[in-house]
Amino acid sequence: MLGWVLETDVTRKEERLMAEYLTQDWLDEFRTVSNATQPERPGVSARMQYTVTGGPAGDVSYFWVIVDGTLTEAQLGATSDTDFTITMGYDDAVKVQKGEVDTNAAFMQGKMKVSGNMAKLLSLLPLTNSPEYKKLEEEMRATTTYA
Repeated sequence: MLGWVLETDVTRKEERLMAEYLTQDWLDEFRTVSNATQPERPGVSARMQYTVTGGPAGDVSYFWVIVDGTLTEAQLGATSDTDFTITMGYDDAVKVQKGEVDTNAAFMQGKMKVSGNMAKLLSLLPLTNSPEYKKLEEEMRATTTYA
């Protein structure tokens, strides 16, 4: 799977590189944009494992490590010593990433499964509900393409 796709916006007559969702390039871009836009948040730390099932490239696992609100690691693959694991089907994960479905709604509807330390997950809500994080999501939507 390619990590970057060249997209042409015909109305603006411009080209831009788009990171392919669930590639290492996408994770690297997420980390770069996150670290450029997110303020330090002392005490907001977590190790998260994600598994997205049924995608075009099969099941994909990746993990994030957040320390004091800073995304310090974003890597494809699995890691041990995580606080919790989030599992979603590809179609639902794409809808969440595109902002078509709220993460809380996906969880309440059973489309997002969480195992592990729920208190740690809930401790991240102030971060994920912040205006800065909403802006990060918008920036990533503008630079992400989906298979």
